[in-house]
Amino acid sequence: MLELVFATNNAHKLEEVQAIIGSKFNLRSLAEIDCYDDIPETGVTFQENAQQKTDYLVERFKVNCFGDDSGLEIDALGGEPGVYSARYSGSRDMEQNIDLVLERLVGAESRTARFKTVISLFLEGKQYFFEGTIEGRIIDERRGDGGFGYDPIFIPDGYSRTFAEMSAAEKNLISHRSIAVSKMAAFLKGF
Repeated sequence: MLELVFATNNAHKLEEVQAIIGSKFNLRSLAEIDCYDDIPETGVTFQENAQQKTDYLVERFKVNCFGDDSGLEIDALGGEPGVYSARYSGSRDMEQNIDLVLERLVGAESRTARFKTVISLFLEGKQYFFEGTIEGRIIDERRGDGGFGYDPIFIPDGYSRTFAEMSAAEKNLISHRSIAVSKMAAFLKGF
């Protein structure tokens, strides 16, 4: 069984990815390899941040690993919050981040947005990248109790419910992360 370290301690992300990858791969978190470091994310693109995570783990732990960077891009805000999605308000408090997005969108004619994920995979000495994007729109108020991050204010195209109103299984079928992870899983199956 191929062992991969996922550069996260976010239980939500770990569960999402494990559900997509399935049981053929032994997925380990940072804590499981005794990595409690604050891995730098100083890039200006999702790809740069994802690669920083894998470079860090390869250099220090010599493991096959992958890291992702994800974020919300809102057209009316010039692509913000983008790579700063997790700390858009200057804080990692998602309620404050959502409040700031909603405040900045007051009166905006267009509320089109997308969630994007880029995965950097380091496997047997080589680097690979996988991307997933889901288009949608931002609504005026929070709806739903599921998911995490900006899920309560994002409705994917073709749906009437936010990610936070969907079950984890529903979201996993269409989310940006599931698209990128599915591409990576298909690659790993053929590896």
